[in-house]
Amino acid sequence: MDTAKQVSVVTGGAGFIGSNLCEALLTKGHAVYCIDNLLTGSEKNIEQLKSNPSFTFMRWDVTNEFPVLPKIDYIFHLASPASVADYQKYDEETALVNSMGTRNLLKFAKAYQARFLFTSTSEIYGDPKEHPQKETYWGNVNPNGVRSCYDESKRFGEMMVMLYSRKHRLDARIVRIFNTYGPKMRKDDGRVISNFINQAIAGHPITVYGDGTQTRSFCYVADMVEGILKAMFTDAAKGEVINLGNPEEYTMIDLATKIQSMTASSSEIVHTDLPEDDPVRRRPDITKARKLLEWEPKMSLDTGLAQTIAYYKSS
Repeated sequence: MDTAKQVSVVTGGAGFIGSNLCEALLTKGHAVYCIDNLLTGSEKNIEQLKSNPSFTFMRWDVTNEFPVLPKIDYIFHLASPASVADYQKYDEETALVNSMGTRNLLKFAKAYQARFLFTSTSEIYGDPKEHPQKETYWGNVNPNGVRSCYDESKRFGEMMVMLYSRKHRLDARIVRIFNTYGPKMRKDDGRVISNFINQAIAGHPITVYGDGTQTRSFCYVADMVEGILKAMFTDAAKGEVINLGNPEEYTMIDLATKIQSMTASSSEIVHTDLPEDDPVRRRPDITKARKLLEWEPKMSLDTGLAQTIAYYKSS
């Protein structure tokens, strides 16, 4: 590891967004420590990066105290199960990585005087009463529901980041990530786009929850990574909370129909019960990201879906 370079730690670095972020940081000339306990991440995502002398993979659970490293300039904290299926399966692990794990990493950042970025989530808005959702909205979250292990632990993590920002003057920022998709997203992670595409490719029924009129907004992973990097490296983002996502909004039935057509699938669309506490509408207001970071997503849904379909067909 060349510590003469800028050194970045990426927790959750073998995950979907994390592995794409590690690759982008290496391209920028950073030395990268990829930290992951492989609960939901996969070494397959980072296999091609291991031959790079500026890349180091450490299998580590961030709820444990960190080992001493020679130098750290930036910490990107992405470690956490993120799909509904994953965080409900690993509910306690999710609660702890976003609470205890975040505190450990903040202490680590303080000791190294490293700049810190916490990836929060649109889930902190719960089933929102405000639409689209601005960073100033406090949310409508069920604190005791089946999704609260994720929603509430991310809210706790945000609180800890702001505590360290105010109390210890830590150079920290929070990004709230809205639905993201693209290459390296696990086939079985339970996210709607991976579900629909792989059901369509396999000729299985495409399962839409409820009547399919609920909405989501989808951001291609390369756009999301660019937004995360801009949030970290923009000085004015210190102490800020910033939505990152694509403000284009789609109903689930329209998404299913689009993917059915793009894959030329014979799969039928079937409806199943709506999950507990499933948000009715979800769309980010990215005015702040546009102004502060000069960022907005560039990839159209059709182009992004075509690339994601190609990835799944080849993997």
